[in-house]
Amino acid sequence: MEGISLQPEEIELIRLIDLEGLEQEEAAIKLGVSRKTAWRDLHEARRKIADALVNGKGIEMAGCAKAAEWRCPKCPRKDADLP
Repeated sequence: MEGISLQPEEIELIRLIDLEGLEQEEAAIKLGVSRKTAWRDLHEARRKIADALVNGKGIEMAGCAKAAEWRCPKCPRKDADLP
């Protein structure tokens, strides 16, 4: 089955804005990104979700791109267990 891939930050924006009712600016502040970046990511996520729903595609969550750079607040650091 063909599918689409959502990035963790896209899913988090959908959660904050569409489920929790935050304004885009508030969500951007929580995620540490500009309002422009939040707007772009939100609209890309909504486009992907609409594509999946309308065209019967699966939805999967991609890996976190920021985790590799240790910039993701939700992903544990690899060295977190080190003394």
